[in-house]
Amino acid sequence: MIRTITVTLTKIPAIAFRQKLPSGGAGITILRAGVQQTGIASISKTDGQAIPSANTPVNIYPLEAFAEAIELTIGLPYTKRGQVHLTGLQLSVVEDVQAPAEQAEEDDVIIDSADYQRLVEMYTDSKGKLSYDLLNKDLIKTAHQSGQVKLMIEEKASLEEVREEIVSAKIKNITRDPTLTKPQIGEMIRLLDETDPKGVFRPLNDELIKWMRAA
Repeated sequence: MIRTITVTLTKIPAIAFRQKLPSGGAGITILRAGVQQTGIASISKTDGQAIPSANTPVNIYPLEAFAEAIELTIGLPYTKRGQVHLTGLQLSVVEDVQAPAEQAEEDDVIIDSADYQRLVEMYTDSKGKLSYDLLNKDLIKTAHQSGQVKLMIEEKASLEEVREEIVSAKIKNITRDPTLTKPQIGEMIRLLDETDPKGVFRPLNDELIKWMRAA
């Protein structure tokens, strides 16, 4: 199970974490000190903004708090959680929620949080933010150094096949885990940007397209 990293908010005295919503998709959960009710919002796939649930009081959980939570948790993993309570700003999980068997394959691609954290740390900039620029520059460098990638391009492999080879090899190298499966790598990529996972590699795609046209 992917373990959530909680963040402390400054807009209100609360902590927040990403969580897969029962209806599907990613959401933000906020727990405010001294308040029993939880604040929950889905994350719009159109613009990445918070959409508070109907029973979330915006006077207690304002949109600014959700916006801060979204920004602070970009790139962090999430998990389903059981009942929770807050002591000060410390989160305690009373019990884990088990996914129904028929949802397990879809919802719970299991990755090691340490593996994922290595990936995030590798491409975190000096301001502590996950940088897609650093990620793409490294992937482009890796691509041009790879004999396998050069061979694939010469043999007219598709853009998706070449990109998958580069990203898969790089993630396995960073995590030092050669046993990572395609679904696990796909989950890591999706966690980097739940709003637009395909957009994460846009600079890499552009470089590969130029390379393939020149081949």
